Amino acid sequence: MLNISPENIRELFNQKDYRSFDSTGLPPASKMFARWMQVLFVLILIILFLPWTQNIRAKGKLTTKTPDQRPQTIQSTIAGRIEKWYVREGQLVKKGDTIVFLSETKVDYFDPRIVERTGEQVDAKQSSIGSYDSKAKALDEQIIAFQGELKNKKDQLVNKVNQEKLKIEIARNELEAAKINANIAEKQLQRTNELYDKGLKSLTELEEKKMKRQETQAKLVGAQNKLDASLQELDNAKIQLSAVENEYLGKIAKANAEKYSTLSDKFEAESSVSKLKIQYDNYVKRNSFYYIVAPQDCYVVKVMTPGIGETVKEGQEIVSILPAHYELAVEMYVDPVDLPLIGMGRHVRFIFDGWPAFIFSGWPNKSFGTYGGSIYAIDNFISSNGKYRILVAPAPSDIPWPTALRPGSGAQGIALLNDVPVWYELWRQLNGFPPDFYKDGEEKEEKDKK
Repeated sequence: MLNISPENIRELFNQKDYRSFDSTGLPPASKMFARWMQVLFVLILIILFLPWTQNIRAKGKLTTKTPDQRPQTIQSTIAGRIEKWYVREGQLVKKGDTIVFLSETKVDYFDPRIVERTGEQVDAKQSSIGSYDSKAKALDEQIIAFQGELKNKKDQLVNKVNQEKLKIEIARNELEAAKINANIAEKQLQRTNELYDKGLKSLTELEEKKMKRQETQAKLVGAQNKLDASLQELDNAKIQLSAVENEYLGKIAKANAEKYSTLSDKFEAESSVSKLKIQYDNYVKRNSFYYIVAPQDCYVVKVMTPGIGETVKEGQEIVSILPAHYELAVEMYVDPVDLPLIGMGRHVRFIFDGWPAFIFSGWPNKSFGTYGGSIYAIDNFISSNGKYRILVAPAPSDIPWPTALRPGSGAQGIALLNDVPVWYELWRQLNGFPPDFYKDGEEKEEKDKK
């Protein structure tokens, strides 16, 4: 029956007493299906209005928080030949433990006592520096002695010059007196000669006056000669004074030249000592490079050059190690379009390889097996793969990361953004719109505009 009439007679009798009504009505399964569809519709409607956390997914790998904790290789500082290994792969070694011993391969360092002999050369050069100091000191004393002798000689000759000057003054006075006496004797002779011609003086008196004049002339010549001799002595004293001064100045200059030459030799010896000390320290340091030791507590991962007797070059990789103590972090790469949505301190959830997890990306709090982290570094330059690298450290307030994790293991990161309704996220995904991202100031301004 279609039940299209406005008049309904079902209330007038009991339909269960008539089996025909059962064959013409809806089956129980259809009624159950209709009820389930109604319930499902209501559930879907409710789910569409539930909050959904938008996120950005990116794959990464485990690394360490600081560079010194990451896997590294140990290189040989010098060229050498492998003589003995002290470790095996996978072994834990402490800082300073010997890993391998190398022997020398260069001819310049074959001497087993090269350090000792170089030290002897340093001592010998240092002894020569002491002798140079003694020689320079002796030359200084010699220069002081020459200066004292020069002063004494100059004082003597200056006194002699002064004496000669006094002699010259005396000789000049005597010459003046002799000139006066000669002039007087000449005048007396003239007067006596006149009186003799007049007969007033005798011939004897005239001859006495002539003799007197001769004596005064002789004294005048003697005084002149004495003055000339004194002048000559003065010139000789001055010449001697200059000669002595030049002589001793020459001796002092020669001693100074020897002194400066000695100091030059001393400085050259000091330079040689410095070079020898550098060479000595280099030899000592090179000897320490024969034993390659662990730079920190670490595990020996892989031996690069295992054979005994094999030669290695300077800077060649010998062994790969992994530090024993490290702080884990995740290295992730995000697309440039997602970079503006990533900020320092933003929360990230991780799924680690080897750890089971049930993921509800829109409801991170309902997920199981994920671990939290916070972004602490973002590269400012794009990587060679066309993406930007970010580094994420464990979140202090979240569940600790598994202790069995090792650097290099894979991880899948989920960077959490804003909370939106499920219907909005479906609409965004269907239209290919980017996730919503607002900073606090921008979000407030947007709300004010609305």
